[in-house]
Amino acid sequence: MKVLIVDDEEHVREGIKLLGQWEEHEITDVIEADSGEQAIALIEDHGPEIIFTDMKMPNIDGIALLEWIKENSPSSKTIVVTGYDDYHYMRKAIHFGSTDYILKPVDPSILNDTLVRAVTQWKKEEESRKVHNSSYRLINEMKPIYRDRKLTQLMNNYLLNQSIYEEFGFHLTREYEVGIVRVDESIIRSFGGDRDLAYFSILNVINEMLMAEENGVAFRYLSNKWEIIIIFWNDFERITSLLTALHTAIRRTLDVSCRIARGCKVSSIDQLMNSYEHAKNSLLLSNVLDQNKVKVYGEQDVLASALLINMMDYNSKIEEALQVGKFEAFLPVFNEIITAFESQNYLSLKQILHFEQEYQLLSQHWLKRYHIPYTINNGPEYVLSFFYNQDGQFQLAKYVERKKREVKRFLKVVKRYSKQNNRDVIYEIEQYLQQNFHRDVKLQEISERFYLSREYISRKFKQEFQENISDYMVKVRMNKAKSLLLNEELKIYEIANMIGYHDDKYFRKVFKKVEGITPNEYRSLTV
Repeated sequence: MKVLIVDDEEHVREGIKLLGQWEEHEITDVIEADSGEQAIALIEDHGPEIIFTDMKMPNIDGIALLEWIKENSPSSKTIVVTGYDDYHYMRKAIHFGSTDYILKPVDPSILNDTLVRAVTQWKKEEESRKVHNSSYRLINEMKPIYRDRKLTQLMNNYLLNQSIYEEFGFHLTREYEVGIVRVDESIIRSFGGDRDLAYFSILNVINEMLMAEENGVAFRYLSNKWEIIIIFWNDFERITSLLTALHTAIRRTLDVSCRIARGCKVSSIDQLMNSYEHAKNSLLLSNVLDQNKVKVYGEQDVLASALLINMMDYNSKIEEALQVGKFEAFLPVFNEIITAFESQNYLSLKQILHFEQEYQLLSQHWLKRYHIPYTINNGPEYVLSFFYNQDGQFQLAKYVERKKREVKRFLKVVKRYSKQNNRDVIYEIEQYLQQNFHRDVKLQEISERFYLSREYISRKFKQEFQENISDYMVKVRMNKAKSLLLNEELKIYEIANMIGYHDDKYFRKVFKKVEGITPNEYRSLTV
């Protein structure tokens, strides 16, 4: 705690400093002011909890100072110290909330008794303030959450009680219209990654304007983490101009550009979702290459006929380029995709989200295929957020260059991991063959399981084991047959079936070719 002593006489200030039992009351700082003006400056800088003040001072006297403290630092406890036993001063001290009134010369016991009362009273009031502030903060934190939850339920066709509609200023009318404000990851990043702060700030701007117009309410749509919804209930002919004003206000106040879309007008509250779907469709079909600074869209502003380009359609060409293993082989694929985008001069939000999602799926497939231990943690929304400029326009050229760098890096990683893992993979294939010796394992099955071409598997297997896979499998089967022939209870045809031969005559033929004797002869020699 801090104490401020205000008196124009230095010896009085020194006397109070010497007489006060400060440490006993957890007071760590005792500061001084020789005038009312200096006292005000120190109170603003230090915020002392206890203030001793004289009444008779030049310029700003004790009465004026008490009045200022009551207005600007009401939590501070004041103690008047004066040489004038005057009812006028006492009445003023009481009026401005002073804890006590001490006469000069100061009696040490009276000073410290008064100090005890002031400190005790301040601590009691501070505890009360903390409880009040905590409750007030909780109410203010909970109210937006409560509003968002209830109005999200309303959007999803949960009808609310009449009192809840009134609480949010919601008007029950015959017609409604829904607007969507998109809060994407680039906007969240503008708020230091604090999603709650972003929504809170944008909603404040929107609802302030809606309250002035008295024609709608906005809330965070909890069913979709990138959306704020506005429900309008009148002045439908002005909604586009109002949304334009909202976009401008958000941009001017928060320096972010939100994409906004309006839906169709509906005739009842249980049809709000229909209006929402119209707005959502307009939002998804909006052109992310649009150079207009105001990003407000309706059905008339979007190109519904734009074709959806699928990256999966290029998978075979991507696979061919990967087999070549050089970046130059990818350039025709890149150029073909970009030409498809640019030929329409229209790139919808839906298209770019779809494309990035497919790109990530294919990336995961190829990473798995080449046994590269890497996981894609960030979804399409997060990745794309880095390619919007300050006006909310998507920077396609920058996005393409990023993809090219990623492909170059991927090819380098594939090359490095291939050298490290190829030998290990061949031994994994050998173990797989030994575990499945009893059935006919095709080369295509091995290729699909280990994400390697059949030609590569055949070549590498022979390099490592000096024989091809079919000869190796015959050897494994014959070794197993020899161990089974030691059991006299097993018939030859049973052994043949157990190691994958359904024709025991063919088994006998193969066994003799490999071992030089028949299975029966081998049994007679070893049993």
